[in-house]
Amino acid sequence: MTRKTNARIAGFTFLFYIAVGITSMVLFGRASGGEGVAAKLATIAQHATYIRITVILTLLAAFSALVLAVTLFAITRDEDPDLAMLAMMCRVAEGITGVFVAGTLGLLWLATTSGANAPDTATAQTLAAFLFRMDSWSPAAILFAVGSTLFSSLLLRGRMIPVAMAWLGVFASVLLVVILPLQLVGLARAPITTFMWLPALVFELGLAMWLLIKGAETPPAGRQSA
Repeated sequence: MTRKTNARIAGFTFLFYIAVGITSMVLFGRASGGEGVAAKLATIAQHATYIRITVILTLLAAFSALVLAVTLFAITRDEDPDLAMLAMMCRVAEGITGVFVAGTLGLLWLATTSGANAPDTATAQTLAAFLFRMDSWSPAAILFAVGSTLFSSLLLRGRMIPVAMAWLGVFASVLLVVILPLQLVGLARAPITTFMWLPALVFELGLAMWLLIKGAETPPAGRQSA
């Protein structure tokens, strides 16, 4: 594919990824609301369709991460092929680890199964409490942050997008790289773990529109090779 085509696919995929991710979060929140594990399981049983849609959206988000890995690598490899490859591998690993939907399907099973195969109430609530925590233990977000940091730095070095936008991407990504591991081990909590995503959201929305409309400039190294 041409550089322009890769840029447009990346821009569209950024928007699609954001839309799918936000929709999935909203649906899962509505389908698993309540105080306590028992109330959450009861809500899931009432909104099983929302949970199934969430699983499909998770699969779409994982595929989007893979598409972004390939297209952003194609855009940035002329600047530094080694760093671009490392960034691509981070985004690929993000897609692979992010596609793990067994926890969500496990919650759906616990909330809707009945009969002889159903676990007793205490066991079901213990398993559900564990499964609710699984998402916060996933390394997918950290892999995303590292890959985003590398890609943003390459976009900045190659002046492929506006400098201010590229610096915003570097700042937003480094912020996540610092805070996400702290959140993983319980040293960072809300509200900082909520607001830390806002700069990245602004950057990716702006980058998506820029890639769709303007594309990505060829870095100096690529121009010299040509």
